[in-house]
Amino acid sequence: MMGFILWIIMGLIVGGVAGFVMRSSYPWFVDLLLGIVGAWLGGWLTSIFLGVDLTSGFNLTTFLVATVGAIIVIALSRLVFRGRSAL
Repeated sequence: MMGFILWIIMGLIVGGVAGFVMRSSYPWFVDLLLGIVGAWLGGWLTSIFLGVDLTSGFNLTTFLVATVGAIIVIALSRLVFRGRSAL
């Protein structure tokens, strides 16, 4: 349960960072929601492909994994919603 809460908090933080890095045109709350999804996706893919559990706390590794996951989710949402308003 604590890992789930950690990824939500981390997702909120990196959603803002990823929105800034990607120069997202989405509203701030959409960036935060996509950040939560991206943080979860990054942690899930890391645990599958590298066999590493990154739900132990806030550190640089979890921040980087969550940020990369959020950037990937924002990029995918741009591809899906190209020319339309997102969410």
